[in-house]
Amino acid sequence: MTVIGFGTWAWGNKLLWGYRPEKDDATLEATFKTAIDNGLRLVDTADSYGVAQLNGRSEELLGKYIKKISASQLSNLTVATKLAPYPWRLGREGLKKPFEASKGRLMGNLTRVQLHWSTYRYAPWQEVELIEGLADLVEKKHVKEIGLSNMGPKRLKFIYDLLLKRGIKLKSLQIQYSLLAPNPNKQLEIQILCKELNIDLLAYSPLALGVLTKKPEERTLNGTFLRKTLCNQLLADSMELRMKLNEIALERKASQAQVAINWCRYNGAIPIPGVRSPSQAKDAADATKWMLTKKEANELTQLSLNCPVRMPNNPFQSE
Repeated sequence: MTVIGFGTWAWGNKLLWGYRPEKDDATLEATFKTAIDNGLRLVDTADSYGVAQLNGRSEELLGKYIKKISASQLSNLTVATKLAPYPWRLGREGLKKPFEASKGRLMGNLTRVQLHWSTYRYAPWQEVELIEGLADLVEKKHVKEIGLSNMGPKRLKFIYDLLLKRGIKLKSLQIQYSLLAPNPNKQLEIQILCKELNIDLLAYSPLALGVLTKKPEERTLNGTFLRKTLCNQLLADSMELRMKLNEIALERKASQAQVAINWCRYNGAIPIPGVRSPSQAKDAADATKWMLTKKEANELTQLSLNCPVRMPNNPFQSE
């Protein structure tokens, strides 16, 4: 894949903790502009990014920023949002109002609608109805594409077949995918199935919450108590992997982030790193200018498999 996108989960995080509109909005707009100007062509957001009184704020900001880009940039841009299957969003029209709200916040610029997570573990009947409702939106030409998020191979194939019966192509699946993602065997199974069915595989958290960007000598990571507890253990157990990432980065005159992103690209995934600043957006875009060799990719994969501690499973990830 030569394309990568950028996710706005980090914006949602900003909109939860210490959000300062006069400063943060300017930084986010500069980040978006840098990403677009440097060729990133996929934007991934969600109606749940920026919760409580700031619910939908990430989409709202994106809508304003998208209005300012050129017609040629807009024509090459895929704007994707995820709708949360909250327990009160029931029935075939359970996502209709949330969809209209998201499209409104994005000022009509919405290419792909995605189910944010699978309800199969606790309400399989809810999931089927919501998917049928999203398919209705495509049939009525309210949106062009459907995508999924946090689904395993069994559920992916079921929904793919469900949509195929209606003549609708499933465009993408978004999962946690990185050198430190949980369950690498399941990750590979999903990767193979997506290739077989011609479904774009989107990799969220391709940098494992920033762990893969840390140089070998770095032993701690800043953030909340829970994040530090998790990531500091990951840092300790990923030393050899990060040494190899750093070695390749030095040889390539690139960042470790670019190397980790390129491992995803080499394996057929489209990374959507959650960029927080213009410099991170530029770095992500620079990752598209080169590709790992087979030897480099295989070495990273083997070191990845040797890591005893990995990122936690998403509790909503289905089988």
